[in-house]
Amino acid sequence: MTTLVPDTALIADPAVYEQGVPYDALRRLRENAPLVWVEQTTSAIPGIPPVPGDGFWAVLRHAQVEEVLRAPRQFSSYLGGTQIFDAPFPPILDELRRMMINMDPPDHARLRSLLTKAFTSRAVARLVERIQQRATALVEAVSEAGSADFAKEVAADLPLLTLADILGVPESDRWLMFDWSNRVIGFQDAEYAESFSFDAQGGTEMARRALAERPKPDANGRMPDPRMRAGMADLYAYARELGEYKRSHPGDDVMSALMQQVDSDGGRIDVAEFENLFWLFSIAGNETVRNALPGGLFALLQNPEQYQLLRERPELVPSAVEEMLRWWTPVIHFRRTATEDTVVADTKISAGQKVVTFFVSANRDEQVFSEPDRFDITRSPNPHVAFGHGPHFCIAAELARAQIRAMVSAVLARWARIEPAGEPVRLRSNFQNGIKHLPIQWTLA
Repeated sequence: MTTLVPDTALIADPAVYEQGVPYDALRRLRENAPLVWVEQTTSAIPGIPPVPGDGFWAVLRHAQVEEVLRAPRQFSSYLGGTQIFDAPFPPILDELRRMMINMDPPDHARLRSLLTKAFTSRAVARLVERIQQRATALVEAVSEAGSADFAKEVAADLPLLTLADILGVPESDRWLMFDWSNRVIGFQDAEYAESFSFDAQGGTEMARRALAERPKPDANGRMPDPRMRAGMADLYAYARELGEYKRSHPGDDVMSALMQQVDSDGGRIDVAEFENLFWLFSIAGNETVRNALPGGLFALLQNPEQYQLLRERPELVPSAVEEMLRWWTPVIHFRRTATEDTVVADTKISAGQKVVTFFVSANRDEQVFSEPDRFDITRSPNPHVAFGHGPHFCIAAELARAQIRAMVSAVLARWARIEPAGEPVRLRSNFQNGIKHLPIQWTLA
């Protein structure tokens, strides 16, 4: 006998997303109301204590998602962080609050302003040129083979190389970021929990010193909670040494420029702030693009007529990238915490309650997008919220777009036709909409 699971339980369970985003459940819920209450009685993550009765408001309509995200005074990133599941211990929350993604104004505005100044037009142009060259090289490297795991063998390296340029990390150390990112995602997906892809022999002395700080698994084989500083001790050790070096030996990368910026009070980024920004870029900057690239290709595999249209009309690549970001939204949700009693769409929200904006639902909102389940590379306008909205809109959105455009253009130029070569393997996560493995085959152009 089949047990019926409520739609509200489906949208919160990380295991559900291994089979794909529960779009039907999200549609049924938002047809009933723009906001729905989700009873959250367990973390659904091994090793994280359950919090009985600690539910949240799921915000499902496009208009209300934007309304919440542009009102940080009413809906705070700082109070409880930006994840559905609460930090189980107060010291973890204290550490999370030091990251820009979990800050409110004015602290968030100060760091964002300094970062914006560091992303100069000259620096961005140089990055885009390298992105295009590297995307072409990555596609060329596998083209003669006729098949590959696109997610692992092609897509994974482009954001790592781009981040190495942004952060001033030597290319030989870039797979450290792959491991760090996997360990954070491994918080929900066991395949990634103990990732160790970096070859220390090929890295720098700085990398080897950081690896000496790498935490060890416990008796059950689980790594420490990556939200704790001790759980990512090797990342922080690397960031600290890198930040101190860049302060005295600046290069032409964005992070070197950031260390030289001065805020309105004459202050500079200190090493602790640099460490947290390094964490944010290494993890969030990697995961979003790493999941968007195979997600975009999966959209084309599912819609071969759109692939052929793109080959015939390559000028549609920018429009296609926006539709990929809408149709395969890389970040599933972000959480806020209500700072006061308030009302959204006639729904009363109490101070202290979690308010979770579901981007994957807003980007399929029938009130904004006609035939929202259809993948249409000519869709215009396309006001998706894949990069968020309001003061926390992704600061590196244009670089993410540049990477997807470059990869799609490289694929179109080299592969006349693409087909699945096996079943995709999806990420177990209710936060990142990811594909871990995407076997494909192609016919050369």
